[in-house]
This record gives sequence, C-alpha cells and structure tokens, in this order.
Amino acid sequence: MSTPPTLILHHYPTSPFAEKVRLMLGHKNLSWKSVIIPMVSPKPDVVALTGGYRKTPLLQIGADIYCDTALIADVLEHIQPLPTLYPEPSKGMARTLAQWADSTLFWTSMGFNMQPKGVAQIFERAPPEAAKIFAEDRKAMSAGMSRQRPQDAAAAYKSYLRRLSDMLDDRPFMLGDVPCITDFAMYHPLWFTRVRTSVLADILNATPAVLDWIDRMAAMGHGTMEKFTAQDAIAVAAASTPAGLAGDIFQDEHGIALGSQVMISAENFGLEPTHGELVAATRMHYTLRRTDERAGLVHVHFPRIGYSLKPAHAV
Repeated sequence: MSTPPTLILHHYPTSPFAEKVRLMLGHKNLSWKSVIIPMVSPKPDVVALTGGYRKTPLLQIGADIYCDTALIADVLEHIQPLPTLYPEPSKGMARTLAQWADSTLFWTSMGFNMQPKGVAQIFERAPPEAAKIFAEDRKAMSAGMSRQRPQDAAAAYKSYLRRLSDMLDDRPFMLGDVPCITDFAMYHPLWFTRVRTSVLADILNATPAVLDWIDRMAAMGHGTMEKFTAQDAIAVAAASTPAGLAGDIFQDEHGIALGSQVMISAENFGLEPTHGELVAATRMHYTLRRTDERAGLVHVHFPRIGYSLKPAHAV
C-alpha cells in the first residue's frame, strides 16, 4: 500500500474558502500540515511557491502547488476517493451548484457580512489600521468587480437561505443522504456569517433547517492537523520534484503550444498573474512550470474554469 502524500495547506483561520478545504479534509479524515499565511499582501512566501497568485488557500504536495478550492477538491478526491465529494447520480448537478455557491452565494454573503457592524466585529481585537489595510487589499484584488450594497445583499441572502432550506426539507444534505461538493461550497459563506460576523447571524434564524445542516457539516471537523512553517514548506518544495503528468495533457483551446511562456490569472477576483512554461492543458486544468530561487522547480496548477490563459507577452 502506497504512503499517502504529505498535504500542506497554506491558509489563515478566518478565510471562508480555507474553511471549505479544512472541512473537506475532515470529511475525508485526512492528515495535513498547516501553514498560516497573511490575510493581506505582501505574501512573499506564498509568491515564492505560486509566482504571483495570492488567493487563499493553496494546497502543496511536494513541489506541486494547487490553486483554487475547486481544483483542490479534485486533488483530495484523487488522493482519498471515499467518502466521495461527487456521489452519483448527481455529480454534474453538484459541481454546477458548487460553482454557483462559490461565486453568487459567496459574494452575496460577503456583501451582507461586510456591512459596518460585521467589519467592526471582525477587527474588534485588531490594531486600528487593520481594517483600512484589509479594505485596501481587497479593493485591489477586486478591481473592476461590481459589489452589492449591504441592503441589496441582505435581500438576496434571505432569498437564497430560503431556497437552501427548501433543498433540506426531506434530506440531511443538499442533494441527498450524504454530503457532496455542493454542501462544502454552500457551507463556507454561511460559516463566515455564523462564526466571524455573529452579530449579523440572526439572518439565519428564519431557516432552522439550514442551521441544523450547518451543525451537521461543522461536526465533520478538520481532520488531523499539524503546525508547519512557511520556511519548512518552501524547503519541502525545493527538495522535491514535481509529480509526473499523466494521460492526455493537452487539449488546445487557445492556439498556444505546450512549452510556451504564458500567464494565468483569475477572471474576476485576485487578478495577479502567474507566469511560467505551459506544460499541461488538460480538459480540467492548466499546469505551469516555473523556477523560484527559494522553492526551486515547481508545477503550479489551476482549474480551467474561472481562469484565463494568455501568452506571456500579451498586454
């Protein structure tokens, strides 16, 4: 029996998307190493591994760096197939609803959570300038995005919560008797409301079925965690070789050949590009090869959905 790989999660405790991954690790009863990263830039240790991408979280396995929780979910599924995140026969529906939750539901909840009362609670124990620094950092990451006002977000959030409650009328999880990727994607925005901006959590009280579901999800825990330093994680990358690329590694949609110098960036939030050599463009994801003076040779992986691929010289 092969030894399971060492999973290194780069995250911070209050990140909702990191909570999504932590809960998936718990669901699959996996052991992992925890590297705490800053909430805001600069993030030199993160950039040493990614080459530019700085959203939270990242999953590191040796010299392979996986960006975006949608791709991280697929990686965890490959490592530990059971219990599955994608139970049949609703796998396609589960992925589609998860994408909605990670975008529409998430940004609606954040529009509601980040009203003045919520922000005051988040930063109540932080230095006075912390909220301003955070706001400036997220403003830079969301340049060009339209953001909902708290009043509009509250109205939409209430409607979405009622819809989630309807989904839970006759089953314990969103699509059936067992949790799937939809549950994890829908959980983390609500977790932030309930845990991080609890002064606003009364909005959840009108949907008791949703509160009960949140409790069932939270009971999964976070698996077995061991603290790890960023320096040790970078040393692991430097001492490792990226995993081999298997199967059909090239599905061309851009007219960009393997071996080309390219850049990949998110389409709407956190637009900092990662530059490198394109070594795979599969049906589901991209892989860039890059070298860092501290981390050495690494492969950085992105999902296709939600990311754009361009030649490195493109403006």
